[in-house]
Amino acid sequence: MIGVQTVKILRQAGQFDLFVALSYVTFLGAIGTLMLIESLNTIRKTRSGIAVSSRRPGQHSWVHGLPFKMRFQRSKLYISAVPPLLIGAFVGFLVAIMGVGGGFIMVPAMIYLLRVPTNVAVGTSLFQIVFVTAATTVLHSTTNFTVDVVLAVLLMAGGVIGAQLGAAAGSRLKGEELRFLLAALVLLVCIRLGWDLVVEPTEIFSIATPIGWHP
Repeated sequence: MIGVQTVKILRQAGQFDLFVALSYVTFLGAIGTLMLIESLNTIRKTRSGIAVSSRRPGQHSWVHGLPFKMRFQRSKLYISAVPPLLIGAFVGFLVAIMGVGGGFIMVPAMIYLLRVPTNVAVGTSLFQIVFVTAATTVLHSTTNFTVDVVLAVLLMAGGVIGAQLGAAAGSRLKGEELRFLLAALVLLVCIRLGWDLVVEPTEIFSIATPIGWHP
C-alpha cells in the first residue's frame, strides 16, 4: 500500500521512470554480484572436495536473539517472526515500485539472512508472490489505472509454459548452481538497464498519460 502511493507521488513529480531505473541498477547490481561471488566459491569448494554447509551446528547470528520465535518445519528453522515480517514488508514495497515479484530480493534474503535452504527459498518466494502481487495489482488498477489486462493474459500464457520448464530444470540442479544462474540473470538485466541510463535515448521527448486519467 505504501509502495502504490509512492508510485503516485513519483509520477506526479515526473521522476518515476528515473527512480525505477536507478532502483533496478542498484539492487540488481549489489545482489547479483554478491550471489555470483558466493555461488562461484561454493562450486569451487564442491569440486575440490571441500565440505560446504550454509548452517553450522551451534552457529547463531543476530536473528536468533530476537523475540517472538517460531518453528518453521519445512525450512528446519527456529527463529523470530520479526525478520520475515520486515523482509516481507520491504519486498512488498519493491513489488509496488518496481513491478517485480520480489524474488530477486526475497530469495537472497531468505538464503543468506534466514539460512533457508535454496530450494525451499525458491518455492516459498513463489508462494508469497501470488498473494502480494495480487493485492498490489488491485491497488495499482484502482489507484493509478496502470494495468493492461490483455497484455497480462498473453504474458501469463507464456509464463505458465516457462514455469513448467523451469521447475523441471530446477529439480535437477544443485543449490549453488541455481544461485549462479539467478545471479547471472540478475547481472545481465542490471547491465542492460545501466546501459540505458548512460546512452543517449533515441527519443529525446516522450508523451505521458495525465495522472489520474483513464478511458
